[in-house]
Amino acid sequence: MKNLSKLALALSLSAAALVSHAAGTMVYCSEASPEGFDTAQYTAGQTFDAAGMALFNRLVEFERGTTKVVPALAESYDTAPDGLTYTFHLRKGVKFHTTEFFTPSRNFNADDVVFTFMRMFDKGNAFAKAYPAQYPYAGDTGLDSNVASVRKTDENTVVFLLKKPDPDLLAKIAMPVFSILSAEHADKLLAAGTPALINQQPVGTGPYILKRYQKDSQIRYAGNKQYWNPKDVKLDNLIFAITTDGAVRAQKIKAGECQAMSYPKPQDLASLKADPKLKVITAPGFNIGYLSYNTEKPTTGKLEVRQALDMAINRKAIIDAVYQGQGQEASNPFPSSLWSYNPALKNPPMDIEKAKALLKKAGYPDGFEITLWSMPVQRPYNPNAKLMAEMIQADWAKIGVKAKIVSYEWGEYLKRMKAGEHDAGLVGWSGDYASPDNFLGVLLTCEAVGGSNYSRYCSKEFDALVLKARNSLDPKERTTLYMKAQEVFKRDMPWSTIAHSTVSLPMAKGVDGLKISPFAVFDFAGVSNK
Repeated sequence: MKNLSKLALALSLSAAALVSHAAGTMVYCSEASPEGFDTAQYTAGQTFDAAGMALFNRLVEFERGTTKVVPALAESYDTAPDGLTYTFHLRKGVKFHTTEFFTPSRNFNADDVVFTFMRMFDKGNAFAKAYPAQYPYAGDTGLDSNVASVRKTDENTVVFLLKKPDPDLLAKIAMPVFSILSAEHADKLLAAGTPALINQQPVGTGPYILKRYQKDSQIRYAGNKQYWNPKDVKLDNLIFAITTDGAVRAQKIKAGECQAMSYPKPQDLASLKADPKLKVITAPGFNIGYLSYNTEKPTTGKLEVRQALDMAINRKAIIDAVYQGQGQEASNPFPSSLWSYNPALKNPPMDIEKAKALLKKAGYPDGFEITLWSMPVQRPYNPNAKLMAEMIQADWAKIGVKAKIVSYEWGEYLKRMKAGEHDAGLVGWSGDYASPDNFLGVLLTCEAVGGSNYSRYCSKEFDALVLKARNSLDPKERTTLYMKAQEVFKRDMPWSTIAHSTVSLPMAKGVDGLKISPFAVFDFAGVSNK
């Protein structure tokens, strides 16, 4: 972020002081810095909040607070009966941001859509060759291999041609990952020999414009006065106050230093709800917190070892201590609210003696040493990873397994886990769209190794089921295939499933329009602060 940091100025006013002097300003206490501002390169929620939701739009988007796909930069779309051709009719008159580093000479058009997608899908694309970034979600969703072409038929029409049907296509491209970028801005960076700046100098069409960013401190945005949907811009200024400690976020919102906060600690909820200046809304979490085993390592690559480690974990104690009434035990890799959930699958009961016997069978009668990675941040699916790791460490010690707890800064943590450096690591997932493929396909298929498949699990049997379901237009067939895939997952145990959490969102009583997203993103379009 060195180049972007040059945009940052020393700020003499605290967020609280600024709020008291500026009308139409809102401060949101967020939990972490974004990994970058080019959403296509990343998978973490705080990046989607800071970049995808604030700065950009997609062709289609999720209606705020729901899973419903609605038009956005595409006013409408047509789908061929065979499910292979999607035609998008683009909104006219949409303006890109004018910033310190870029002034657009034209409005949004089909060239921007073609650039946005083809730099991810076509390795021969000039921008992709000059800046060979990784686009994990393009692969994890199967789009990079299934989209045959994205072509412009006129200034306001784009056609997607698929190799195989994908009934989830619209939901996939509604994700922040597939935010539409300015092709004109990209061309300017390419000509200057600085294409990597696309990750640090974002130019979008969204409701807010980036003004300043100080890593691990704050992000400042201005309301976009030229936004194509003006009723969604009710704030003059939006500030992300990056505050990694949940207890400190709670203190700040009580003191009026921020008007909304992410992911409160369960133990802080009672006092937040009791504060007369605040309101707290809740919703069932569309998420899964889990322990991922690296199946490529000598120890955790053995099924008996994974079974033993899983059987030694006291899930009830963890859920009681970590989630404190805000979590439910997870048996499957996605929550029961999602269609095709297999209710027949259950976790094996905790059994220390049986776990020891499994280790002996695997060739480790005296146990072994292992690294146990612990997330440095709160996420909706895990409010206290440090405590969870310590409890698992104590459980494993009972079967002779000595776990060394490891942690890194959040962006580095994810990067290293994707590279497979861990033996076992705590992580999780908040669904991005309402399909089992968003959990099974994105997190567990062979093509997702190196992306969001942290277990590096690769099963031909599992893949055959999930990929067939991904390309089927028959809902009954998809359900059958996904239920069978869950059985294979449970048998092979690349994860220990831990919990699904309840999501709580505290905010000042004067805040209006802020909703809990099923997909764990914070969207400040349409939000006001009185």
